[in-house]
Amino acid sequence: DHHVNYGSGSGLQDRVAFVQNDPSQYDASIRLADLQVSDTGTYQCRVKKNTVAVHEVIVTVQEKPVTPQCWTEGELIEGGSILLRCYSR
Repeated sequence: DHHVNYGSGSGLQDRVAFVQNDPSQYDASIRLADLQVSDTGTYQCRVKKNTVAVHEVIVTVQEKPVTPQCWTEGELIEGGSILLRCYSR
C-alpha cells in the first residue's frame, strides 16, 4: 500500500522511512534512524499483489556503550614500567 504502519505509541513516525522513494519498484526496505532500546521488537513486511506475503524480522537494540575511563599508574620513566587501566560501566 506504499505506507508504513507505525503501531500505536511507537514513536517511530519521524524516524522511519522507505530507503527507495517508490517501494513498488521491488525494494520496500526501510531505514530506522536514531535507534533506541524501545525500538526492540518484531518488524513485519507485508506485500500484497494477488496474494499476501509476510516476512518478519526481530530487531534487538542494545544500549550504546559508555565511553571508558582510562588512566595510567606508575611513573613515566624511560625503561620503567607503567600500568594502563580502563573501566567502563
